[in-house]
Amino acid sequence: MKTKIAIPNSNGETLHATLEIPPNKKVNQYAIFAHCFTCSSQLSIVRTISNELTLYGFGVLRFDFTGLGMSEGEFADTNFTHNLQDLITVNNYLAEHYQAPTLLIGHSLGGVAVLVSAVKLNNIKAVATIGAPADALHVSHLLGNKEDIIKKGEAAISIGGRPFKIKKHFLEDLENHDTKTIIPKLRIPILILHSPQDTVVGIENAAKIYQLAHHPKSFISLDGADHLLSKKADSLYAARSIATWADRYLNFNEEQEKLLKPENAQVVAHLDLQDNFTTQISNGRNTLVADEPKNVSGDDLGLAPFELLQAALGACTNMTLKLYAERKKWDLKEVYTHMSFVRDNQDNEKIESITKKIELEGNLTDEQKERLIEIAAKCPVNKTLLAGVNIKTLNYK
Repeated sequence: MKTKIAIPNSNGETLHATLEIPPNKKVNQYAIFAHCFTCSSQLSIVRTISNELTLYGFGVLRFDFTGLGMSEGEFADTNFTHNLQDLITVNNYLAEHYQAPTLLIGHSLGGVAVLVSAVKLNNIKAVATIGAPADALHVSHLLGNKEDIIKKGEAAISIGGRPFKIKKHFLEDLENHDTKTIIPKLRIPILILHSPQDTVVGIENAAKIYQLAHHPKSFISLDGADHLLSKKADSLYAARSIATWADRYLNFNEEQEKLLKPENAQVVAHLDLQDNFTTQISNGRNTLVADEPKNVSGDDLGLAPFELLQAALGACTNMTLKLYAERKKWDLKEVYTHMSFVRDNQDNEKIESITKKIELEGNLTDEQKERLIEIAAKCPVNKTLLAGVNIKTLNYK
């Protein structure tokens, strides 16, 4: 679920932000994502990682720095200090209106920004950087002829095919932030993610950050990825790595079991009796955990079996509605299928039922909404459940 937020910065200009929260609307921890130099919160790496982290209980606020993306202000009038002020402003907004964030994530120059900001924010308990330079001055190599900027006071440059105006004060400000003295002041866990093939910010920067940081510090190689993690698989890997790492330090799941990936199988559910009811499920490509709630002696580490049944129905419903709306060219933006399972006894007969409530977001007419509700009842899993299915139980050989 996404919520658009307008946050006034220290100059009274509005920062554009998007808060992503888990599908069940229950947030365990809040995080802030700081994007790269001259980028925006709409960059694929930012959106993918933020969205994936919501599946692990994070509420993630991604925002545009002043003068970038949809945020107000002139980029040419900003510098790295402005970026730090924006980060602190966003942190304070979350703390006041939601809950103080505990995790900062920064990509490229945003990685330097979160390292520097974390020293000033007592509520931050962990920091993760992705493709970050070891110091803010590293970004100056993207600015072309720096002497021209110094002599003229400003210059128009092109970064990634987009024009930007850089002023002299931007270069001067970069020199005011000495990460060699700042990073050692951090006394919180640090995760450094970096690709050995990064041609924008070399892998040696990750080594320098690691050397400067105190333990607990961790490094994860994003082998094969480019600087922007343009392949979604690389962004997902980074997000899942951050979630698993943060889980150890932010304590929203006190124990985490390794997931097994059986080969040569369609779907396999594996239970080690030492794991109570915790069951690892895999299709050979993806994994998830099933469990029982604590009130029935489970550990509540995953969806219960009948919740998984509802999940299959809900996923199929949403996908069916997406395909139908696209075919009709209707303006369907988002679909939420809320489900409840009820088991009851009536006249000595066991009655089981699932109720689906469909929440549709988009510019839709009443007639379109009514038609989509009708289609929701015709998704393949819905039909299978209503018709019944033959199940054979065999000894595996």
